[in-house]
Amino acid sequence: MNFNLSKIPVREPQPRTSGLTIISDKGLSLAETRNLLSVAAPYIDMVKLAFGTAMVTSLLGEKIELYQSYNIPVYFGGLLFEAFVIRDQVPEFIRLTEAYKIDWLEVSDGTIDITHSRKCDYIRQFSKTTTVISEVGSGDKDRVHVTPPYRWIELMQAELDAGSKYVVAEAKESGTAGIYRDSGEVREGLVAEILHKIAPERIIWEAPNKDQQLYFIRLLGSNANLANISPAEVIALEAMRLGLRADSFDFFLSED
Repeated sequence: MNFNLSKIPVREPQPRTSGLTIISDKGLSLAETRNLLSVAAPYIDMVKLAFGTAMVTSLLGEKIELYQSYNIPVYFGGLLFEAFVIRDQVPEFIRLTEAYKIDWLEVSDGTIDITHSRKCDYIRQFSKTTTVISEVGSGDKDRVHVTPPYRWIELMQAELDAGSKYVVAEAKESGTAGIYRDSGEVREGLVAEILHKIAPERIIWEAPNKDQQLYFIRLLGSNANLANISPAEVIALEAMRLGLRADSFDFFLSED
């Protein structure tokens, strides 16, 4: 930090295990990536190459190496994993991650229909050689059948037991699905029930919108794990985590 203030919450130093900020890279150029890292690298903990953008991003290898040179893990978005699964090309997916020296994998089922036991089998298989995160909440994608809280908890616990380091609470890119209502409002009852059973440090909350980020910082403190963060918002989010935005200004001023 550039100067000192009292009553600033303590942030874990990198590499962090909680208080993660995970950005969603939807196709930044190499120059844009370099510029981003020049100012924001201390506040970026992981990078997701969103959905299937890795297949059509120019200079992909150079960009991944650039992130990795800052000791920032990179992983392919879960949709790319699903694209390989639906084509029966999982071995090719593994070879792809090895070619780019990617040692984090996201396992999801947001666009394909596979049994949860099969999803957990993938988690068990991959976690033997890589670090796995898995996404929960895709069952709410069409809003026809809203997944009840007890089922969210069962799914999350099963995936953690299978070997996931973190479970990601789904929100989609828009922040209007999964743990959020169509309006983007947090399903607070669902979140409360999840936190009653699952340790908060094992959950990554997708929170693409400012009000959603604010909610989890107010609820869990400055070290809430947040994902689907726009690269342009990394510095602003870090300021929010420290109580240095108007919305979070009074979060950490009391002795409590």
